Amino acid sequence: MKFKPDKIFTYISLFSSAGVGCYGFKMNGFECIATNEIIERRLNVQKFNHKCKYDSGYICGDITDKVTKDHLFREVNRWTRTENINNVTVVIATPPCQGMSVANHKKAENEIIRNSLVIESIKIIEEINPLFFIFENVPAFMKTVCTDTDKNEKPISQAIDQHLSERYSIYSQVINFKDYGACSSRSRTVVIGVRRDIADFVSPFELFPDFKPERTLREVIGNMPSLKQFGEISTDDIYHSFRTYPEHMRSWISDLKEGESAFDQEDINKIPHRVENGKIVINQRKNGDKYRRQLWDKVGPCIHTRNDQLASQNTIHPVDDRVFSIRELMRMMTIPDSFRWSDIPEETLNSLPLEKKRAFLKKEEIKIRQCLGEAVPTVIFESIARKIRFFFLKDHLNDVEVHHLIDAENLSELSNLRSFLSEKLETYGVSTISKIAEYANAKRERNAAFFTDKMITTEIAKYLPNIDKEEIHILEPSVGTGNFLPIIIKKYATIKKVVIDVVDIDHDVIDILKLIVSQMSVPENIFINYINDDFLLHKFNKHYDLIIGNPPFNKLGSSDKKLKIYRSQCFNSATTNTFSFFLEKAISLSDYVSMIVPKFLLNTPEFRKTRELLEAKRIEAIIDFGEKGFKGVLVETICININTAENAAETIVRSITENKVMIQKQKYICDQKYPYWIIYRDDFFDSISKKMNFDVFTVFRDRQITNRMLSEKGDIRVIKSRNINDLGTEIVPIAGYDSYISKEEAQNLSVFSFYSDSSVYLTPNMTYKPRLIEKPANTLVNGSVAILTLKKGLSLTEKQRAFFSTDEYRAFYKIARNYQTRSLNVDSNSVFFFGLLREV
Repeated sequence: MKFKPDKIFTYISLFSSAGVGCYGFKMNGFECIATNEIIERRLNVQKFNHKCKYDSGYICGDITDKVTKDHLFREVNRWTRTENINNVTVVIATPPCQGMSVANHKKAENEIIRNSLVIESIKIIEEINPLFFIFENVPAFMKTVCTDTDKNEKPISQAIDQHLSERYSIYSQVINFKDYGACSSRSRTVVIGVRRDIADFVSPFELFPDFKPERTLREVIGNMPSLKQFGEISTDDIYHSFRTYPEHMRSWISDLKEGESAFDQEDINKIPHRVENGKIVINQRKNGDKYRRQLWDKVGPCIHTRNDQLASQNTIHPVDDRVFSIRELMRMMTIPDSFRWSDIPEETLNSLPLEKKRAFLKKEEIKIRQCLGEAVPTVIFESIARKIRFFFLKDHLNDVEVHHLIDAENLSELSNLRSFLSEKLETYGVSTISKIAEYANAKRERNAAFFTDKMITTEIAKYLPNIDKEEIHILEPSVGTGNFLPIIIKKYATIKKVVIDVVDIDHDVIDILKLIVSQMSVPENIFINYINDDFLLHKFNKHYDLIIGNPPFNKLGSSDKKLKIYRSQCFNSATTNTFSFFLEKAISLSDYVSMIVPKFLLNTPEFRKTRELLEAKRIEAIIDFGEKGFKGVLVETICININTAENAAETIVRSITENKVMIQKQKYICDQKYPYWIIYRDDFFDSISKKMNFDVFTVFRDRQITNRMLSEKGDIRVIKSRNINDLGTEIVPIAGYDSYISKEEAQNLSVFSFYSDSSVYLTPNMTYKPRLIEKPANTLVNGSVAILTLKKGLSLTEKQRAFFSTDEYRAFYKIARNYQTRSLNVDSNSVFFFGLLREV
């Protein structure tokens, strides 16, 4: 379906100051529903720029006050009612960053309240439910502790996740504005959320600004007139002026060459100083940025609020003996000349006599400069706004619509698919085109298609490593239609040279991928090499910095000729599943591996040796998608991130289904005293473990009785899972459910050996409501029930048996089974946790 946006693109801006950053949304035709700022003179600047359609949209007040919030919500209701919008497109929040330092835990009360502005922003986003939201703040923003609505202190990242991640796909990154179009070196955190009903089509990752080569001061302001005289104002631009300062200070900087600081001069009279009792006292040099002349051929400095002072950080022009002018700062901050700082037209200001110009600047200049020092460069939000708008110009089809289209256009025919994609590349978004190609190819090859949608790739992007090199090499071993390419390109766009090798066994897929890549924005520093081969057999002649992918999960038959070859080069030679072979080879080729694999890797006996191999590396992250990974595919998946060059340390465990993040010690969750990894292990789990003796049962599960063998009447009753009541105290009859089997047929089955045995116990499979009951004599069970046999010399008391039906044990059992939903059968590994309660 094409997502039908409102005819009007809208936004709300919180803590908007003078509106410099969000002016980028106005430039892209977005209408401002409401803008909130606590300082009236800054809000007035937004009025000068006609930001809001309605005067009531300018909201001056403290956003923590109910009156202010109610005003904001009234404006939203007004637009819903009079402008017929269904959704606010974007909410932007740039809360003040004072009190954000993680170093000072003993904050004053007002700082704690200020941190709560983030929580107020989150609550507003929850209430308004926009399609997109944006936070911008200091680099340490996501790690900073805040007081949440539950009164608990937690990192801001956790608060955002807990409140918004169920409704939004969220990505955050620390970026330097100089890498994205601004001529100002300033690192900031940007957080973007995309509402989940459109998150399959657009990732927040894709909305981040595109990388642009650094622009130097010479390129940005080098053509502006030089200013040599104190108080000089450009005749045709009142905002390009020489801001005065005490004349004796000019000698401190006049002889400086580019990059030099006045503090490094040999003449003591030219070093910043004061005179006390006739003696020169050198000023304190707190950092190396003060009184330092900037360089023409370098990117501009970070612009601070005190950019009016020589003594502030990196304020001195590369040639002139002055601080940067307002217009120069505007150019560095990518603020267009159309932006107005006054209700007086610039033509009028420029025609004023010199003294009146100076009077105007004396009144307004410091206010403007402070706003510049707090602003987000206009190009940053302008780029995000443009990308959001571009998203709505494309058609976006869901999975059902894609399959209908494939059938209607007969796209499983390769020639039809190629022709269709060539014609429709401009019509559909890249995500839809990739999905069409992936599913059409799967139908043609009769393979199961696991399309890696935007939600998955966004979550994976959060945990990819930052690689500090000028040149990196990345491999995608089963590229398909290139779902990982956008995040690789965006994540590593600032690295000087990125070489991406993509592999696929199908040459038709490679050809289709090239068509798709032609529609992507690929920077000049990104080089893509296409390899048409079997990844598991291909001979690679280099080592990689990162291997990332979603390998096939298919099992190979014993007659498959490749199976023997694959197994011969692997540590785990017992499995027949190709994902395990992919994972092992990736580990041997790369410093870092991020790979989507079935969740049963965590616990099944088949992958014990694979787990041994991984435990020797650093498992940096496990992202648990559960069944949310691939829509319509009944396979639970995780993404596992392995640092092959380092030893075990801590592991981030991220659960999409449980909406939680845990930082675990790797050795804790891979503890050898348990039969497999317990990734959600915690103090509660340990407390129950201490009360139990484990590894006391063996398990048998029937795999032979089929529904065809069963009937409503017969010689032998077959107990099924629902026949065991909730407490495990009785076998209950259920009309229309109870089943029987003939003795003649049963005698040929393995389970028949338990027919007369009443010393064993029964427990349902596939449930988080375990309970144990003694098996009645002369009955059998089908595969929905596991048969547990106590090991020699052990016995079970009634209290111990009843413990398995308690809420306490069932909560423990969920953790023991890693909150799985599909691989819940009681097997030779998981039976370990049916332990005996230690009776005191």
